[in-house]
Amino acid sequence: MSRIGKKPVPLPNGVTATVSGQTLEVKGPKGVRTFTATDDVTITVEDAGIKVTPRGLSKRARQQWGMSRSMAENLVTGVTTGFKKELEIIGVGYRAAIQGTTLKLALGYSHDVDFAIPAGVTVTSPKQTEIIVEGIDQQLVGQVAANIREWRSPEPYKGKGIRYKGEYVFRKEGKKK
Repeated sequence: MSRIGKKPVPLPNGVTATVSGQTLEVKGPKGVRTFTATDDVTITVEDAGIKVTPRGLSKRARQQWGMSRSMAENLVTGVTTGFKKELEIIGVGYRAAIQGTTLKLALGYSHDVDFAIPAGVTVTSPKQTEIIVEGIDQQLVGQVAANIREWRSPEPYKGKGIRYKGEYVFRKEGKKK
């Protein structure tokens, strides 16, 4: 039995959920998000919140049970508080700046990197060495942060590059004579 799947997803004030077929739609103060579940689970909206139950005892149904409940919880979290990823840039001369819908990154290449900010995500740079990615879609926020980090991921010798805030980078010792 899924410990995660058993719990109903509570709906805070100002959030409404509707189910049509296998599609769950959640509306909140930050926007609207939808999720289409597989046929292995049943989604219902009750007074306690959103309830997900499996349609059988097969392994796939039990897997989809907990996953669908987590997806429903992520929809509710997204439309109420949203998701946020913080990146920090470490390295001499490495910096970031926002120009319209483009993030300009100076990362030690012979040219600046222009990263086009996709719709549905807001990217801010409060300092030259900080980047904050925010949005209501957890997957999109994480993917945009990973794409930015990919331009110069932290290297193990000096630790230079773009890393998530609080990320530990394993450091290696350099060559010895």
